[in-house]
Amino acid sequence: MTQKNKKQFGVWMDTHHATVVGRENADTTDFTIIGHVENAGAEFNTSEKNAHNEEKTLQQKFFKEILTFMQNAEEVHLTGTGTSQEQLIHYMAETPQFKNTVTQESTANKMSDKNLAAYIAAKFN
Repeated sequence: MTQKNKKQFGVWMDTHHATVVGRENADTTDFTIIGHVENAGAEFNTSEKNAHNEEKTLQQKFFKEILTFMQNAEEVHLTGTGTSQEQLIHYMAETPQFKNTVTQESTANKMSDKNLAAYIAAKFN
């Protein structure tokens, strides 16, 4: 399979927001925004244990929502601020559907959708 026909995706993310970039179909060469995902975060809780559990549950839900846009992904480039990308890479490695997906990561500040699509295209070309 050629580089252009691989199912490649890119994600810019932080702890509360993710933008998923991909190709509309495998035959096109242009990357476009295929989805946005929000993570509102845990609400205030007086129990530290319960707050931590709720935060982990919401994070896993956030990751699952991101991955719904990347069915059968062969290569994924994750970028953003903080450590969320690394956590998603570990989550993907533990998920049977994504355990063989090639992942890369980088750090980048938030950018416009158009700039993100160009940034991800440059990473795969």
